[in-house]
Amino acid sequence: MRIYFYLLFIFVIGLSARADAQQLPVNPLPVALGDPYILFDEHTDLYYMYGTGGTPNGFVAYSSPDLKDWKEEGVIYTASQEKAWGEKDFWAPEVYQWDGKFYLFYSAHWKNNPKNELENYKIGVAVSDCPTGPFTDLTGAPLFDPGYPIIDANVYVADDGKKYLYYSRCCYKHPVSSEIADWAKQKGWYDEIEESWVYGVELKADLSGVIGEPKLLLRPPLTMSDTQAEWESRSVVHREINRRWTEGSYLFKKGDTYYMMYSANHYAGPYYAVGYATSKSPMGPFEKSAHNPVLEKNNDQGGEVTGTGHNSILVGRDGQLYCVYHGRTTATGDERVVFIDPMEVGEDGILRVHGPTTNRR
Repeated sequence: MRIYFYLLFIFVIGLSARADAQQLPVNPLPVALGDPYILFDEHTDLYYMYGTGGTPNGFVAYSSPDLKDWKEEGVIYTASQEKAWGEKDFWAPEVYQWDGKFYLFYSAHWKNNPKNELENYKIGVAVSDCPTGPFTDLTGAPLFDPGYPIIDANVYVADDGKKYLYYSRCCYKHPVSSEIADWAKQKGWYDEIEESWVYGVELKADLSGVIGEPKLLLRPPLTMSDTQAEWESRSVVHREINRRWTEGSYLFKKGDTYYMMYSANHYAGPYYAVGYATSKSPMGPFEKSAHNPVLEKNNDQGGEVTGTGHNSILVGRDGQLYCVYHGRTTATGDERVVFIDPMEVGEDGILRVHGPTTNRR
C-alpha cells in the first residue's frame, strides 16, 4: 500500500511539474518570428509554431514539447512550388487541423499585378498531411479578390460547423476622413491618413472561396473623443507615419460572447499594441472594450519591451489560455521575437493579458 501511494505521489508531482513548466515560457523565446501562431497537435503531443520570417518567400516551423524548448523543423512552405501564386512578402501564417489534414492560411504579394500596385496582397490556402509540411497551395490562386489588398487571415469554426475568415484591408490607397486626419492636416504633418479595417466573410466548405460579401467589423475611431482614439492613434500623434491600423485579428468564443483581439498602430514601431472587442455573433456588430489596450509596451514603466502585437491565442495542454505575440526588447533591437504570456477572461467578462513579461537572461 505504501508503494502504491508513493507511486501515485510521484505521478501527481510529475504532472504538476509538467504543467508548471508549461506555464512558464521563457520570454522572449529564442525565435525571431513576427505574427506568431501556435498549434497543438494531439497525435504528436507537440506544439508547432509558425510566423513571418525565417526563410525567403516561404515559412518555417518550430516544435516544442513544453512551450519552452523549441526545435526548428525547417521550411514548410516555399513559393518555388509549381502552384505558388505569391511572389514575395509572405506573412502571418496560421495552421488549422481539420479532418486529418493541416491547412495553412497566409498573406503574400500576388504575381498577377497588371497595374503594378506596390501592395498587391491577397490570402492563400495550402494543405499538408503533416504540421511540418510540405504545404502545397490548394488552387494556385488566392482565396478570393475583394478588390483591395488584404492580409492577416484568421479562421473561426462556429458551433454549427461554418467557417469564417477574418482579414485586414491594407492601409494602401485607403485615405479615411476623421477628426484625427483633420487634426494631423491642420498641424501640417500629413495631407491624409490611410487606415486598415478588419472584415469577416464566410468560407466555402471546401475552402475554394468565400460566400457572400465581406462585412466590415472593426475600424479606427472617427472622433477624437472616442475612448479608443488615444491608443489607436499613437503612430500618428508621435509622427511615425500617416497610417492607422486595425489588423492581426483573432476570434474566439467564451460562453455566449465572441472576443475579437486586434492590433493597432505601426507594426514596425514601439506603439504597436493589442485591444479587443466583443459581440454576440461571429459576424458582429463588435463593441470595443473600455479596458483597451490589453497589451502594450512597458519600457516607460521600467520594462524593456516595445512593439507588442499581432497576437494569436493558444489553449495549452494544461488548459491554460495563452497570448502568443511578437515584440522587441532592448537586446533584440529592431528584430521581432516571440513572447508567450498567460491570459484570461474573468467572470466579469474582461479579457486580461498578463504581460508583456521578460525572464530570459
